Amino acid sequence: MVRLFGDTVTPVDLDLVADPVELTAALVDVPSVSGQEAALADAVQRALAAQAPHLRLLRSGNTVLARTELGRPQRVLLAGHLDTVPLAGNLPSRRCGELLYGCGTSDMKSGDAMILHLAATVPEPVYDLTVVLYDCEEIEAARNGLGRIEREHPEWLAAQLAILAEPTSGLVEAGCQGTLRGTVRTAGRRAHSARSWLGDNAIHAAGPVLARLASYQPRSVEIDGCTYREGLQAVGISGGVANNVVPDACEVRVNFRFAPDRSLPQAYQHVREVFCEFELQFTDGACGALPGLDAPAAREFLATIGLAPVAKYGWTDVSRFAALGIPALNYGPGDPNLAHTRDEHVRIPHITACTESLRRYLTMGGH
Repeated sequence: MVRLFGDTVTPVDLDLVADPVELTAALVDVPSVSGQEAALADAVQRALAAQAPHLRLLRSGNTVLARTELGRPQRVLLAGHLDTVPLAGNLPSRRCGELLYGCGTSDMKSGDAMILHLAATVPEPVYDLTVVLYDCEEIEAARNGLGRIEREHPEWLAAQLAILAEPTSGLVEAGCQGTLRGTVRTAGRRAHSARSWLGDNAIHAAGPVLARLASYQPRSVEIDGCTYREGLQAVGISGGVANNVVPDACEVRVNFRFAPDRSLPQAYQHVREVFCEFELQFTDGACGALPGLDAPAAREFLATIGLAPVAKYGWTDVSRFAALGIPALNYGPGDPNLAHTRDEHVRIPHITACTESLRRYLTMGGH
């Protein structure tokens, strides 16, 4: 196993039993940009095999799965993704007071460290435990390792509750927003810009599209005590041929984040209605997830953790579990506002507090 920085190659062994803060730094220091998780997956697999003999292991691509088989009446699944966005000069990790900096510290190697530490140090949890550490979450959904497990090893995802260690700043975030992306196109007629009256400017024609977005009034929806805010935004615009040509085409890329009370077809229909006079093509979409807080396993978790749930802003893989009928919550030490940033970091006390709260849940349950 190696840790790579430039031309430097250093052996790395993960100590799952040690302080999860130190484990976070060790995970961060093994680069694992999406599609390049093999070295980290190898390290995780080797560490679990050596330090958690009570777990049955399965390797699928660069996803590592482990589970107890104690015959408990309930099973809890802990999941986290091993990949990160591309590096931004933010490796190796570094510690500054109560902050640990580095690519993936917040999203979500501190959550992975929490999962791995508990998997190794709680050999007889009150629930049977499944751990899924998967690849390619940060890129296109077709490559997502959790989706591959759903297709190839669905029995490994069976549980009464799934907890994703996504960054939540130590809060419990319920459900998630749905998301869809599309392109609104306007057309015109080319002409020389010196004789612009002979043409029809497609960029100017996009003005009403932008005006509609600027005046859009999003909903706020309360579900199970969690308030989900929607948003419809322009996230990109392109057009133009040359500095002396009236453009004949323009594209405005839009993203709709919608509350989980809307289905994906309903979200498509809503955006069609907003841009009913324009050419619109959808490029991708994913449904959200309802909070699922009425499930007994979710209520038990919340009672043990002692936190009131809040809405999840953004899409996470809780949606996959919700589609399988498995209640799922987001709970992890990182700050979602720092994900993917150059100065990404995690508060060290959050790693310790989240790990101990989750340990209490796994060892005591609802007692």
